[in-house]
Amino acid sequence: MERRDFVKTIPLTVLGAAAIESSETASAQRGGAPWDDGGGATNRGQVHHLLTKKSGTPDYVQHWRESDMDGIGPDGKAVPGYKAAGAGSPPKISKHDPSKAPHQMKLTREEQDILDGKKGEALAKLMKTIVRHGNLFGAEKLVDLGGNPHSSTFLGSPALSPIVEVLKECADAGLKAYAPYTINPRPFDLYNVAITREMELMMFESLPLQIELDHLHARLGGRGMTTRSCMCYLPEVGNAPEPGTYVAWGESSAINAGNSILGIRTNRNSMGMELLCALLGKAPYFGLMTDEGRQAKWLVEVKTSGEPDWGVLGGGIGEKCVEDVPYIVGIDKYLDGKITPENLHKLKAMGAATASSGAVGLYHVENLTPEAIQKGRKLLVEGYQTYVVDDKEIERIRSGFPNLWPKNVKKPTAAHIGCPHNTYHELVSWSTRIHDALKKRRQEKVALQTVMFCSVEVRDHLFHDYPEMVRDLHVAGVRWSNTCTVCISGFKGYADGNFAVTNSNKTRKYSNSRYVSEPDMLEVIMTGELPG
Repeated sequence: MERRDFVKTIPLTVLGAAAIESSETASAQRGGAPWDDGGGATNRGQVHHLLTKKSGTPDYVQHWRESDMDGIGPDGKAVPGYKAAGAGSPPKISKHDPSKAPHQMKLTREEQDILDGKKGEALAKLMKTIVRHGNLFGAEKLVDLGGNPHSSTFLGSPALSPIVEVLKECADAGLKAYAPYTINPRPFDLYNVAITREMELMMFESLPLQIELDHLHARLGGRGMTTRSCMCYLPEVGNAPEPGTYVAWGESSAINAGNSILGIRTNRNSMGMELLCALLGKAPYFGLMTDEGRQAKWLVEVKTSGEPDWGVLGGGIGEKCVEDVPYIVGIDKYLDGKITPENLHKLKAMGAATASSGAVGLYHVENLTPEAIQKGRKLLVEGYQTYVVDDKEIERIRSGFPNLWPKNVKKPTAAHIGCPHNTYHELVSWSTRIHDALKKRRQEKVALQTVMFCSVEVRDHLFHDYPEMVRDLHVAGVRWSNTCTVCISGFKGYADGNFAVTNSNKTRKYSNSRYVSEPDMLEVIMTGELPG
């Protein structure tokens, strides 16, 4: 069955970095690709084909340092084909051929011993991969990781077969992450969203490696299914390292929030790389992990007449800054001067949109986020650029959102609330508003399938506190799901006949879902009609 290609090329990043032989580490390595069986034979399909080309360096090697985000270039001008690295700025050696790059990070004696295989072949392969990854970015050294990892390796599609093979070898060698780690949501939910037999078959056929991948997470130290969430830093999930902690997280929105709201230090790691760093307990020191990389190149002045649409605001910042760090002023007044559980969702929506419309891995908000409170506008680099967001700019951004539905489709079939996952306070707010609207209108059912996305732990928090309201909403057709909104919306078989509205600019960016602002979403849920 044909599947929507929402995975793009990211899953190949890890194995590629592991497998290429480069001059700076060759003296400490045996010949051949480190994840090969030693004799050159492999069942890794496309990756093996690329690795065995006569040139010795795969054509796609230049893209190992890039995200999949297009946008406006660092000078603020549209640059067709511009690709961001997701590390706060382009790699220092981006103009060099990685196979000839002179850079070599400094290793401690212990790290060199691991590289030389003195602590086992599996760890040597991990070290080799991570060193080469760091060298591509001009990393100075490796740093020890703390807190708990978060993994975005969650999708059991055939495209992930090279990563699954790598992780299986690690698990078979008895390796585990340095600390229990959280994981992104599972990519489907057969209980609340994809509930027909046809949808079940589509999910099973599209994700044949899902069970094996989930099993590997359990073997490698991943936490249980109830904590699966892109919002790992919520108190119910409990993965919120202390400010300044070096981690190697995956998941663009979690990285964005972790760096910005928590003040931790992580680069925007591709799918799989975050797990290899977790198994080694170390990560290359570059980009957003450094003081220099966390400085802001943009001053974003928000001058709207009232509280901005947070998703639209984030989308504009992401398109303008791409991967550069923005310093945002003018919005702290809409969060009562401090970040709280009740207003966290505003920064979540804005930050996720900066990370999906661009590749922003860190933003500072004046008077609000940890480093902005500590350093203020000293975070701005000399010669920074300014981006002003007023009512006219918000409308310009919003009006540019495309309608990807077929021309004959005029009404939505579902309402998807939450991407990233909802907080507890969002669930309470949305559930209360829908519940009250049903009563006020004497309406027994919502007009279209309505799903709120959240972790099981957050869902249970709501269920325990508001059991009668949850019961009434369930009868009215509302569901709560721990799956990934983007994945569900992005499956071609699902998207062909399901046309959702969403309050998430991230979901809108990655699927055919149409964006509806918070004030309008309730009316759409109750009537099934798009706002005029």
